[in-house]
Amino acid sequence: MTVFSSLTNRIFFATAALAVLLTSVAIYIVTRAATRQTERELRRGIDEAATLVNEYRTFQFENFARDARFIADLPVLKAAVDLQDPATVRPIAEEYQQLLPHADLFAVVGKDGRVLARIGSAPDAAIAAAAISGSAPVAEREVFWPLERGILLIKSVSMTDVLGTLILGANLDIAQAQKFKQLTNSEIAFGVNGVIRVATLPEPTWPQLAPLLAKPGTSAQVTLNHEDYLAFATPLGPAGPQGQPIAIVLRSQTERLQFLRQLRTQLALTTFVAILAATLLSYAIARTVTRPIEAITSTMREMAASGDLSRRIPVAPEGRWQDEDARVLATTFNTMTDSMARFQREAAQRERLSSLGRLSTIVAHEIRNPLMIIKTSLRTLRREDAAPEQVRGAAKDIDEEITRLNRIVTEVLDFARPIRFDLDGADVNALGDDAVRAAAATAPDLPVRVYLDPSLPEVTTDAGRLRQALVNVIGNAIQAVDGRTGASGPPIRVQTSRLDARRFLILIADKGAGIAPEDLPRIFDPFFTTRRTGTGIGLAISRNIIEGLGGRISVSSARDRGTDVRIELPLDSRTA
Repeated sequence: MTVFSSLTNRIFFATAALAVLLTSVAIYIVTRAATRQTERELRRGIDEAATLVNEYRTFQFENFARDARFIADLPVLKAAVDLQDPATVRPIAEEYQQLLPHADLFAVVGKDGRVLARIGSAPDAAIAAAAISGSAPVAEREVFWPLERGILLIKSVSMTDVLGTLILGANLDIAQAQKFKQLTNSEIAFGVNGVIRVATLPEPTWPQLAPLLAKPGTSAQVTLNHEDYLAFATPLGPAGPQGQPIAIVLRSQTERLQFLRQLRTQLALTTFVAILAATLLSYAIARTVTRPIEAITSTMREMAASGDLSRRIPVAPEGRWQDEDARVLATTFNTMTDSMARFQREAAQRERLSSLGRLSTIVAHEIRNPLMIIKTSLRTLRREDAAPEQVRGAAKDIDEEITRLNRIVTEVLDFARPIRFDLDGADVNALGDDAVRAAAATAPDLPVRVYLDPSLPEVTTDAGRLRQALVNVIGNAIQAVDGRTGASGPPIRVQTSRLDARRFLILIADKGAGIAPEDLPRIFDPFFTTRRTGTGIGLAISRNIIEGLGGRISVSSARDRGTDVRIELPLDSRTA
């Protein structure tokens, strides 16, 4: 018996499972939508931050270009540069640099490439790369130069009249990165040539960010200090002699999805309450549905235990809270039991009369022949001239016929009276072997093959009654094959085996003439026989014994191919 064999449990589990499924689907849809929305917002924020960095770079260069053009065209600076004297140029450069608060570098290069003034730190190589010679075909130049802790943005403008170059620069350093972080609410890193130069993240994480520099224009996921980030690498300008400067914008997915964990926790609590309520409701519904069935089941158990088929289910009077389906079901069941009781009485009366008629016919027929033989034998005994051999023969005939009469009376009584079972431990294999020997005594030359299952445990049954049933069945098999030739293999096979944890099987198979299809449904009917000397009670008694022990007997047969009798019995008839 499984947990799903009960209608109450099936309704309960089905309703609870439906509640769990619907709630789980709802949670999945909500969390998935929230996760997607968060990811979209995260990507949108990164795109906006990257755009802001690019706009800053563009704005910075445009400002530098405008300021540099204006300053480079001032006569005072031109005159100073034309003298190619650093002492003359530097004070003027310092004065103009004060007007450009966002410029971290202000430098002037002469026509011969010599630095006439330098305000701010910048490598000589960076100044040389930004300088515009007189033969250069460009009037302006943009240069990016990697520093130890940042990237230098350089804008240079040619001073055409004096063949000099004005250079302005701004550092992308940690201070600038922190400003971007405040503006974009994102982590910022600047790098070039596969090396992170500065970042708002801790320096030990920089090597993990370096591979992103090789993939400008793409986004990727990266894990830093056990925290997931979505990163986007955007180029700050074209590649130059020192590589292409890259800005990396990062936003923490872990931080952004923190609210989802809180949402899932709240949904989990809500789900628990919903499932608990659904479970209680489903159980209440299941109980209301199955209560009428339980009432009928309980009544039927009582009927089975007592044998009283007239038991009725109490029907409550109609009321506001009365279950109409339960009342109709109980009324219908009571009507059915009344009909069953009536039919049972009528059937019992008809069966009793029919059985008495058939029994009287069988008994009369079976007793007449022995009585005639006894009467004839008595006549022989009355003769005064009877020889001793005749007297002994007559006495023998009387003894045999009395035995036959006793057997007939015993079989009739066994069929007519209830069988009382004496249950005890028994060895099925030994019992089957003994039944074969007893049945085969009437035909010792007929081979009976026995196949016993050694794994069968000791069973609890009525050994004597079971042996009687087996002797009847095996005896019928012997009579079916007696005198029949031409069959290959053993004509009769008796086999024991275990079916499952609670049942075992005894199979009696013969290769006799078989049973006619029209006779097969009647073989267990009392007094039905196809043999001239049979009483038709043996198989009926055998079925009563097998069913009384909690088992089942079935027969399959085909003409000229033989008959198989399957006897299935419980290992313990006390629990059958």
